[in-house]
Amino acid sequence: MTATPLAIPGVYLLEPALHGDARGWFCEMYSEAALAEIGITARFVQDNRSYSAQKGTLRGLHCQATPHAQGKLFSCLRGAILDVAVDARRDSPTYRQWVSAELTGENRRQLWIPRGCLHGFVTLTDGVEVFYKVDALYSPTHDRSVRWDDPAFGIAWGLKAPVLSAKDANAPLWEDAEIVFGMEV
Repeated sequence: MTATPLAIPGVYLLEPALHGDARGWFCEMYSEAALAEIGITARFVQDNRSYSAQKGTLRGLHCQATPHAQGKLFSCLRGAILDVAVDARRDSPTYRQWVSAELTGENRRQLWIPRGCLHGFVTLTDGVEVFYKVDALYSPTHDRSVRWDDPAFGIAWGLKAPVLSAKDANAPLWEDAEIVFGMEV
């Protein structure tokens, strides 16, 4: 597995080694030991899978507030997404900055998003399936959202009118979101 640190501390683009022959291919998508080598020691407690039927579906920006903040290991099983992480840790040198990576079923890349980051993605194709592992259980009372198009971040999503849930369409701006993270989340 190749791990490339992105511009936000703790965010990694992971690319599993592919082993193939005439029958097809194999790759190791998760290895506790390989992640520990780069400092990711998350203990995953839940796996999630979602499907988005339509290109241009945007999910995010989401996080869970402390003490139920989540780290996520995110992958795209079918189709393609632009996956985005925003640093929401007030004492981080990259506070309010964002990074993105294109994840597809074909490239098998994964994005590690540490606790203290907002997360969202937009589908680049129809029929997208994503799979992700989290290191804290879902807590409805700690679930938070921030507007996908908040000018405080200036994320280049590549679209003007995404398909949104009611929750995401009505999410507050960052300045009104009442989310406080430090580097030690």
